[in-house]
Amino acid sequence: MATDTRNEGELLARNEEKLKEPDEYRVILLNDDFTTMEFVVSVVMTVFHKPLPEATRIMLDVHKKGRGTVGVYTYDIATTKINQVHLLARQNGFPLKCTMEKA
Repeated sequence: MATDTRNEGELLARNEEKLKEPDEYRVILLNDDFTTMEFVVSVVMTVFHKPLPEATRIMLDVHKKGRGTVGVYTYDIATTKINQVHLLARQNGFPLKCTMEKA
């Protein structure tokens, strides 16, 4: 019985293609003179699911350094989290800003 090997190389080439990992983005909270420290901690715990000690450390970075990294995510997740932060801030009357940069 003869085996047809004409497409064997094509199959090998397709199997060797590597999937590219999605780009990741660092999500950053920015300091302002009006948003309370308590609200920042609450946002970090609620939106980013960080425990209280880590949320407090991030809030202190925001307060003392002007910015604090809350996590690294794919583009879609980072955008969603930024929108959640801005919505919560607006609903509570705070000007808290959140941004992202390529990690």
